[in-house]
Amino acid sequence: MKWRTKVNVDGAKTTLQEFRSFALKANAVDLAIGVAIGAAFNAVVNSIVTGLMTPIIGAVFGEKDFAGLFFSIRGSQFHYGLFINAIISMFIVALVLFFFVVKPLNALRRRTGQESTPTTAPCIACTTEISRSATRCPACTEALGADWSEAKD
Repeated sequence: MKWRTKVNVDGAKTTLQEFRSFALKANAVDLAIGVAIGAAFNAVVNSIVTGLMTPIIGAVFGEKDFAGLFFSIRGSQFHYGLFINAIISMFIVALVLFFFVVKPLNALRRRTGQESTPTTAPCIACTTEISRSATRCPACTEALGADWSEAKD
């Protein structure tokens, strides 16, 4: 007795085509590049924190390496120094992103006139945030006029 299975080759081709179109979309590629650059940037920030910032802060407060700071309770060690290093790293990343990504991007948008317009506005009756294209508030069921969202601006 021979067993024959029918393979759906067409279904496999369309799935592979769908995957290829998804993987080659600009958003997916941009995201992959962003993750790779973020990982590299993380290594740089960690080296700045451990090699520069921690010794500077340690010189002021008397502790040279925060990674070694811990306390013990019943034999369990709680390494709060690692948490301090992580907080410093997060703060540096936030500063760098704000000053080198957010600020220049906002300035570019202002110069080119591409400032984003809000897509929501508060309801004129109950102040619930709703879509500017709504004709009725989903929270209070207030009927909204055609230009209701411009009335509050």
